[in-house]
Amino acid sequence: MRALLVYPQFPKTFWSFEKILELVDRKVVLPPLGLVTVAAILPQEWEFKLVDRNVRAVTEAEWEWADIVVMSAMIVQKQDLAAQITLAKQHGKLVAVGGPYPTSVPQESLVAGADFLILDEGEITLPLFVEAIAKGETSGTFRAAEGDKPDVTTTPIPRYDLLEFDAYDMMSVQFSRGCPFQCEFCDIIVLYGRKPRTKEPAQIIAELDRLYELGWRRGVFMVDDNFIGNKRNVKLLLKELKVWQKEHGYPFMMDTEASIDLAQDAELLQLMVESNFASVFIGIETPDEASLAMTKKFQNTRGSLSDAIDTIIRAGLRPMAGFIIGFDGEQTGAGDRIVRFVEDAAIPTTTFAMLQALPNTALWHRLEKEGRMLKGDGNINQTTLMNFRPTRPLEDIAREYVDAFWRIYDPKAFLDRNYRCFLKLGAPFGKTEAKFPELIVLRAFLTVIWRQGIVRETRWMFWHHLFGILLNNPAVFVHYMSVCAHNEHFLEYREIVRDEIEAQLAEYLATQPEVSSKSASMDAEVSVR
Repeated sequence: MRALLVYPQFPKTFWSFEKILELVDRKVVLPPLGLVTVAAILPQEWEFKLVDRNVRAVTEAEWEWADIVVMSAMIVQKQDLAAQITLAKQHGKLVAVGGPYPTSVPQESLVAGADFLILDEGEITLPLFVEAIAKGETSGTFRAAEGDKPDVTTTPIPRYDLLEFDAYDMMSVQFSRGCPFQCEFCDIIVLYGRKPRTKEPAQIIAELDRLYELGWRRGVFMVDDNFIGNKRNVKLLLKELKVWQKEHGYPFMMDTEASIDLAQDAELLQLMVESNFASVFIGIETPDEASLAMTKKFQNTRGSLSDAIDTIIRAGLRPMAGFIIGFDGEQTGAGDRIVRFVEDAAIPTTTFAMLQALPNTALWHRLEKEGRMLKGDGNINQTTLMNFRPTRPLEDIAREYVDAFWRIYDPKAFLDRNYRCFLKLGAPFGKTEAKFPELIVLRAFLTVIWRQGIVRETRWMFWHHLFGILLNNPAVFVHYMSVCAHNEHFLEYREIVRDEIEAQLAEYLATQPEVSSKSASMDAEVSVR
């Protein structure tokens, strides 16, 4: 059986980072970990080819070669998923789809023409699919029994060898699935449950060994939904990981996602830094405690969020943070409060979006019951209006959102936050052999200096901050410059956010005749900045 694995395209998002990737001649930040794991679970006597459409298009020869086409997608990829299903069917191929989006909204993949739905987690449902193929079946839907979750200690090493390594900036590894918390808007606990299931440390070491054998020497993202969901098990992993990193000369700088209670565990912070973790994404959502309580994100109300971020920075981890606007009961000025928090806490990069009700979440079901859903299945892109009626005017939320996003990613504000963060950032633990940087990295470094230190109005601030880091915290200089480069992405992306939200808001207001004319467009001041 010849299986063609196809990963659909993402639209431009906060995470696409095209301008930064161009500097280092990469095309995508992360590879499709789900598909290379699927390839490892499927019978190894099958033949596999993988095409990440974010890297390149599928060739006619590859369509012709395939006996079956297997796709996986998240909600944000739904448009290209449908297009690729259609294209595969035009080539006369059987199509099997799975992953978070088909699992959440299976009927949409069926409407697009998919033959097989491999839903829920593949360790359970892929063997059912293989059995159907062996019987000669040409369609079917495969689901896990309610509440049935696989033991991830049986998950094989992903088929990293199928990837085009030179296209990616980082590799992906997964230690756990699930999250112990109960945030109303989150679909992770719907898809993977509230009891984190972890791999054995030996499994992760084997996966890192495989990447090392294949020649990978750049970043690795631990793509857990909450890396510290099971603190006991993650500490067992880190105690072995720090030894592996040291023995191999710290070949991988690592990033991950974790909950804010990371700041309360000094041992865990130290182990992460000793294992060469450099940054951590934290879902803060909002500094408004009433909104946090409304959405059941109680873990963020147990102490000072600012103090927690400061603790994480000083330990040696750069924080990335997620923020949301549009919670029920939210008071006017939420955008301003988020901006002030980001500035005060010196968080360089933040994702920021209007709240979306994702399929099958507690929020989705509550809003459906209240008759407040507007359209669609939602997504987590930063360029999308809310898909339900909020408790305050949607146009007010959109106006605050665009204004806040614009201010957060003002080039000078970004550089200054970055500087203040790195001044107090704990020094990296891992020591690698000193060597002259690759030419592509040197070129990227000089490009950032040229654009931000010579061409733009940021020039004086750029040089002041650069020398400030060299004088006061030189150990973090390389990391600091890499985050300065993020400015290249956000200069363009904040304009995309403004333009697309304005267009969607205008379309929405055109269907709302009762809305006053003064609210029919975005704030003119924001539009011309």
